[in-house]
Amino acid sequence: MKLLTGEYNNALDDKGRLSFPAKLRTELEQNALIVTRSYLDHCLQLFTVEEWDQLKTRIMASVSPFSKENMNVVRRFIAPAQLVEFDKAGRLSIPQSLREYAGLSKDCTILGMDKFMEVWDSEKYQQYLESTEDQFQDVADDLRNISF
Repeated sequence: MKLLTGEYNNALDDKGRLSFPAKLRTELEQNALIVTRSYLDHCLQLFTVEEWDQLKTRIMASVSPFSKENMNVVRRFIAPAQLVEFDKAGRLSIPQSLREYAGLSKDCTILGMDKFMEVWDSEKYQQYLESTEDQFQDVADDLRNISF
């Protein structure tokens, strides 16, 4: 798998199918992705099957079924995950429960973040960017010593 990066604005149709950027799709080795709830924000996270298996294995190896906190993560992140295949038109049929969780409407923003992707309702993503601008500036200032 190559680098999965970029910001794309694509449409969700009335049947819950998301047009997926061809540029991202061509980087994938399989014709399917794992879709689950984000553990930080009300958006969706998409993983290749390989990345998901690695992450899920690491999480499950570190959780105890006797820990309320651990089970909270498992129930909210692992349990809702679903394998979704691309159709012939390059669309992903996002399950209704996940669309509702992320509040997806017609306009969606897809973010490639190297090892995974996020899908946001475009309006909610803009609100997120606006509400976190100051925080972003503070964190970016803290990274000023990074060079390349």
